[in-house]
Amino acid sequence: MTPFLDQNFLLQSTTAQDLYHHHAATQPIIDYHCHLDPKLVAEDHRFSSITELWLGGDHYKWRAMRTNGVDERFITGDASDWEKFQAWAATVPYCFRNPLYHWTHLELKTAFGIDKRLNPDTAREIYDTCNDRLQHDLRFSARGLMRHYNVEVVCTTDDPVDDLRYHSAYAEEIVNRKTSNCQMTKMLPAWRPDKAMAVENADAWRAYVTKLGNVADIDIRTFSDFIDALQRRHDFFHARGCRLSDHGLEEFYSEPYSDTEIERIFGQLINGGSADAEEVRKFKSAMLYIFAVQDYASGWVQQYHYGAMRNNNSRMFSSIGPDTGYDSIGQWQTANSMSRFLDLLDSEGHLAKTILYNLNPADNEMVATMLGNFQDGSVAGKIQWGSGWWFLDQKDGMERQLNALSVLGLLSRFVGMLTDSRSFLSYPRHEYFRRVLCNLIGNDVEQGLIPFIGYEKQRVRQMVEDISYNNAKHYFNVDCKM
Repeated sequence: MTPFLDQNFLLQSTTAQDLYHHHAATQPIIDYHCHLDPKLVAEDHRFSSITELWLGGDHYKWRAMRTNGVDERFITGDASDWEKFQAWAATVPYCFRNPLYHWTHLELKTAFGIDKRLNPDTAREIYDTCNDRLQHDLRFSARGLMRHYNVEVVCTTDDPVDDLRYHSAYAEEIVNRKTSNCQMTKMLPAWRPDKAMAVENADAWRAYVTKLGNVADIDIRTFSDFIDALQRRHDFFHARGCRLSDHGLEEFYSEPYSDTEIERIFGQLINGGSADAEEVRKFKSAMLYIFAVQDYASGWVQQYHYGAMRNNNSRMFSSIGPDTGYDSIGQWQTANSMSRFLDLLDSEGHLAKTILYNLNPADNEMVATMLGNFQDGSVAGKIQWGSGWWFLDQKDGMERQLNALSVLGLLSRFVGMLTDSRSFLSYPRHEYFRRVLCNLIGNDVEQGLIPFIGYEKQRVRQMVEDISYNNAKHYFNVDCKM
């Protein structure tokens, strides 16, 4: 029987073990999409307990706890930190075959050196051990954890109206210390302008436009004013190191429209009216195109996360709000609209480096083949298929994505893993991904499907290092110096 979570966890062959331990495990992490709070990084936050660090905001765990019959008081309610941790510990033994079981124990082991399984019998000891280290060991601060996991770069997710004060303060601290970013993780903003096109809720959108006008110092009365304000904020983000955008979409929008139509729709919205379904789609199509043109002009990478059906439980949305574990995989027919959108940008010479993330695995082969339609030879892997995301960032989802990309594209040019997380303990997901990757490649070598001698042996090893780190470094043009 193979021991659980030993040094060769998920590595089924000697070749896989060699590839992981000597070529993947040692690579730094470029976490190019996450939802960390930049304030916590700038202030080098010290966590009050393992509950704050581990369970606060983790809707993966919250869903599992609800499914296990845990009352909401012990999830998002007013229960004590110990009570919430105890409820999670009681849930963990019911998580066999769920990735949460692997992640939980990888995080305990790699962060705290704890090899024990978390269950009701070990809960108190593990809780006390973790809290003692969090409270008395400086290595367990926000920055300390990033250093521990060899995180070279993180890109946060930021709204155009954000002032980026914490990014600026953190960058200034590094300059004042004259400290190389190889010793301190570089933190960069990423542009997430979803609210600027969310006209389906006209009241909320108008309130957002007011905020945008205030921070951009523009009195927004016309559509032209609106775009000028967004461009001013885009320039502001660029000046502070932003080189990526990210868009959270249900589907791609590529409806035909005219400038006159968009100006009219904007006018009726800004003056207190609403938009019908067709007008909403036209406005979103226009904004998605304009955002892409702005990104291309600035030399940014654009990311599209699509396919989430959000806030399904209206009762709980009213009670505790969004991003609390009530989202699921959606189902839209998006191939045609994605193709039209990318084709328009390509035909007009405005197609930036692009990463596409599908949430519905039914779209895997569609996305994998869509990439090849718009590769232009200017950049290796210009159009990327993003790593398994959200419900798919687990062993099966990763393997399916890697296999489809291998047979329909070039796995060697893949930019690899990201956490997409709000937690400073999520970096073992990079380890998890790298183990899965090395196992797939190692097994192919063992079966004679990939040569492993001479030039090809070095190429295989280099491919693992590239997917783990180098491809992302080159694709995002990231330098370890501030």
